[in-house]
Amino acid sequence: MAQMKYFYELTISSSPHAHSPVTTQTIMRDVLIALVPALLGSIYFFGFRALLVTLVSAAACVFFEWGFCKIRKLHCKTYDLSAVVTGVLLAFVCPVTIPYWTIILGDFFAIVLVKMLFGGLGKNIVNPALAGRAFLFSWPVLMSNWVKVGFDNAAGLLSTADAVTAATPLAVMHQQKMLPEESILDMFLGNIGGCIGETSALLLIIGFIYLLYRKVITARIPLAYIGTVAILAFLFPQGNDRIAWMAAQVFGGGLMLGAIFMATDYVTSPLTKLGQIVYGIGCGVITILIRYFGGYSEGVTY
Repeated sequence: MAQMKYFYELTISSSPHAHSPVTTQTIMRDVLIALVPALLGSIYFFGFRALLVTLVSAAACVFFEWGFCKIRKLHCKTYDLSAVVTGVLLAFVCPVTIPYWTIILGDFFAIVLVKMLFGGLGKNIVNPALAGRAFLFSWPVLMSNWVKVGFDNAAGLLSTADAVTAATPLAVMHQQKMLPEESILDMFLGNIGGCIGETSALLLIIGFIYLLYRKVITARIPLAYIGTVAILAFLFPQGNDRIAWMAAQVFGGGLMLGAIFMATDYVTSPLTKLGQIVYGIGCGVITILIRYFGGYSEGVTY
């Protein structure tokens, strides 16, 4: 009997060798779905300019990533939706009155300088959206122009001259060391001034629950982060009402957005369970230190 020979095509690669239907695209798609409630809330609170700023930012990020790949003759992966997520998140941490040229400049900084020049997705050393926001504070006046909520005061699609501005609750707390006029319920629901996608803790928590259900993230980093801020604000209040001060620090500003959608970034967050808890605690401590002793009323970005 003649000996039969079999030939197989082998693919040699390092472990692990498990296959999974989860891809970068599916993860980013789930993140975008989780951001939809906050986006709809921003339209309700600030008008349709919030939607337009977000769309412009997302489109600019995709364009800059595509253009960088074309110039460098690299394989373009804009279909993975990571650039879209960066654009949406950067818009979410800017005021609705931000000029379009400014948000586009921030998109360029986030995608080209922070993400692509470091090697693309998975190789950036900081979160591109937050780095873009930090860069945009080179124009502090434009980044601190908060619109009072309500369609009567909504910013126009092209001009924001008629928009009624008001200080954010955290700004009042930072400057006057007292609780703002807005109720804690208003801060929880989002009926306050602030950045496009950060004002409603409720809508961000809905997105958080969706991400947990889809197993895109775990609760370790957000809970460690938010819990640390809550404990420190309760132990060291700067207002008369300890509970109200703690709640305002938790629901005000970008804490919910940062803890749920920024600090959980796969690329720039720890992999181990203990590391994630320590990381979340560290973020909370730094946030409180900046809010209490820094020049900014907000500390999540840094």
